[in-house]
Amino acid sequence: MSGNEFRFFLSCDINLPVTFRIDKLEGKLSNTSAKSSPNSANENSTAEDRKGEVYVECALYIDGAPFGLPMRTRLESPGPSYCWNELITLSTKYRDLTANSQLTLTVWDVSCEKNEGLIGGATIHLFNMKKQLKTGRHKLRLWQGKEADGSIQTTTPGKVPKEERGEVERLEKLVNKYERGQIQRVDWLDRLAFKAMDKIKERENSKNGSSHLYVVVDFSSFEHRVVFQESGANFLIPSPLASTNELVTVWDPEVGRINPSEHKQLKLARSLTRGIIDRDLKPSSTERRSIQRILKYPPTRTLNGDERHLLWKFRFSLMSEKRALTKFLRCVEWSDVQEAKQAIDLMGRWEMIDVCDALELLSPVFESEEVRAYAVRVLERADDEELHCYLLQLVQALRFERSDKSRLSHFLVQRSLRNIELASFLRWYVAVELHDPTYAKRFYCTYEILEENMMKLGGNGDEDGYKLWQSLVRQTELTAQLCSIMRDVRNVRGGTQKKIEKLRHLLSGLLSELTYFEEPIRSPLAPSILIAGIIPSESSIFKSALHPLRLAFRTTGCGSCKIIFKKGDDLRQDQLVIQMVSLMDRLLKLENLDLHLTPYRVLATGHDEGMLEFIPSKSLAQILSEHRSIISYLQKFHPDEEGPFGITATCLETFIKSCAGYSVITYILGIGDRHLDNLLLRDDGRLFHVDFGFILGRDPKPFPPPMKLCKEMVEAMGGAESQYYTRFKSYCCEAYNILRKSSNLILNLFYLMAGSNIPDIASDPEKGILKLQEKFRLDLDDEECIHFFQDLINESVSALFPQMVETIHRWAQYWR
Repeated sequence: MSGNEFRFFLSCDINLPVTFRIDKLEGKLSNTSAKSSPNSANENSTAEDRKGEVYVECALYIDGAPFGLPMRTRLESPGPSYCWNELITLSTKYRDLTANSQLTLTVWDVSCEKNEGLIGGATIHLFNMKKQLKTGRHKLRLWQGKEADGSIQTTTPGKVPKEERGEVERLEKLVNKYERGQIQRVDWLDRLAFKAMDKIKERENSKNGSSHLYVVVDFSSFEHRVVFQESGANFLIPSPLASTNELVTVWDPEVGRINPSEHKQLKLARSLTRGIIDRDLKPSSTERRSIQRILKYPPTRTLNGDERHLLWKFRFSLMSEKRALTKFLRCVEWSDVQEAKQAIDLMGRWEMIDVCDALELLSPVFESEEVRAYAVRVLERADDEELHCYLLQLVQALRFERSDKSRLSHFLVQRSLRNIELASFLRWYVAVELHDPTYAKRFYCTYEILEENMMKLGGNGDEDGYKLWQSLVRQTELTAQLCSIMRDVRNVRGGTQKKIEKLRHLLSGLLSELTYFEEPIRSPLAPSILIAGIIPSESSIFKSALHPLRLAFRTTGCGSCKIIFKKGDDLRQDQLVIQMVSLMDRLLKLENLDLHLTPYRVLATGHDEGMLEFIPSKSLAQILSEHRSIISYLQKFHPDEEGPFGITATCLETFIKSCAGYSVITYILGIGDRHLDNLLLRDDGRLFHVDFGFILGRDPKPFPPPMKLCKEMVEAMGGAESQYYTRFKSYCCEAYNILRKSSNLILNLFYLMAGSNIPDIASDPEKGILKLQEKFRLDLDDEECIHFFQDLINESVSALFPQMVETIHRWAQYWR
């Protein structure tokens, strides 16, 4: 709510009884009120030390006259303090109050003699000077020896006079605002503040030696302020005209409410009898254009009332348009049983939608079990390769299911039983989520279903299923041993070389069983590959703060594969980005555009550990340091005197295409923190990116360029005026337009990740997805997008500031 916006309720509209809570009595009892108490010998006896039986009498006065019957609290018997914490409900309702309504509170002690039982009284107005109902805690000073006076000019006001207010009263006022939510809560700072306030109160009380008594009352709070208005009035008494022309936004209570006439019209339009009439309706040319515009909306777009009505009206004629089903299901009022039944019946007869659109039906927007079951039926048509592309998101979609043993869960398990790669990745994706306390039970249920079904494979008495499951379990055992090795290596004093020696010593000695496995284990990164042991001589450690391991495994086919194992880093975000790179590579190849991308494998085996495929390559920072330019480096591996820049045309083409591919992908995904150390180059000319700690527009560096294209890459293409740079821009625009066609698929996949704990998504899922949507520029056609993207490239190349940041980063790396 903005500073000038004031939302309120009218008191005449609140048909609830006046309610408040009598909290406690604070302060020191006077000698007068203590005479008859058994413990009155000590004149300095406090309220907490008294042994009397005390109660509070509450009465409501309207315009100076008593209204209704007085109410009493229970007796507070001898104890450490007089604390009632009792809810009082009067017979009078808020709508019956006037602007001069007052509450009187009189404290009595029944342990005293009849004439001496009065302790004191206080009066409080229920509305403040601005005619707003008082809420929250109020500390009222008792007039000792006086019964509370409810006349208009009361003689027992509970409010402390201004001239007597000190630091304690100021703090009490702030605490009241805090409890009403008018002061922002900061837990760690609040605890410190309350401790300091307690000390101030103790100091003030001991210094003043005050003999005042206070009764603490807590008034009920409402969602908005309550403003006084008499019943029957249609307007507030206007306040005096201000001298300024400042505009004030006033809350309209009708905003957001259902319009009864519109709601009735909608019900009539969607009644069962209308189905007979609507069946033969055909949209006009104008309505068809509107429908086509709606069908192009991204999945994040919410349909307004007119758009929902249009799709419902022509639902029968749209049944042959498969793209229209997801939009139609969004305009259904699922709380209406008859309407929901109509929609489910139509859904079964609709043209079968594509697999990528079925993902939208698994998002949190759709809660209907029939709709989600339909989405699973569509997914059953996908082959294993396509299903693997979406498996990470489908596991996350389990969060949005209505039960632990859902149709989606059983589908994923059944498909995994037919493909060991799917089974291995499903097991890891589910296992990683077991640390989430909110959904741990649900993911563990899927894990159990997978285990139970896999153990049954091969029939009774056959151990094939058992051995298959054990081969996956041993992957976890391997990662646990690698974590243990990392702890031992990190504890070694000395440089990286000392740690490498310790690693190889461990693998050759105490942990020699890791050198040759008793039985081959399926590689967690590539389950189709069987690994037989670690090769100590080829294993090493990276020079980094986390000291990741670079391990060489021998495979059963007399070959080897290398992986990087990290502990202390959350790889789930990297895993997501690489999955997107792999998916986009597939989408581009389906359009006959191979940009020579390098979607290396990444697998998070825990929330702070994981594996990465090791790709032999060098960072651009290292290449420029050793060879001064990218061209000089490529000439070393692919020399050709007659070729462009002294290298083979194939190598240069590979470099240009890979630069174009990653430039487009990093732009769409909003990859941040790019520098020459996380841009790697393979000796065949393929450039690729690593380390995706910042995505969806987040970047720790100031003023990042819209596209991550460094000047060294442009120079390797012959400069901004060369034909090769022109070809690079052509590839960029072509790739961008191809990926824009699949924008719904990419947005749906990110939407399914909204509930995950991936840092850059979890912080604000809605904002992140909208940023991603913005990158596709769905408001432009293909030709306009070509001009837009070319301007984007030119803007990025001409950005000089990032070059300065790069220099600073290199200095930091040098001294690290």
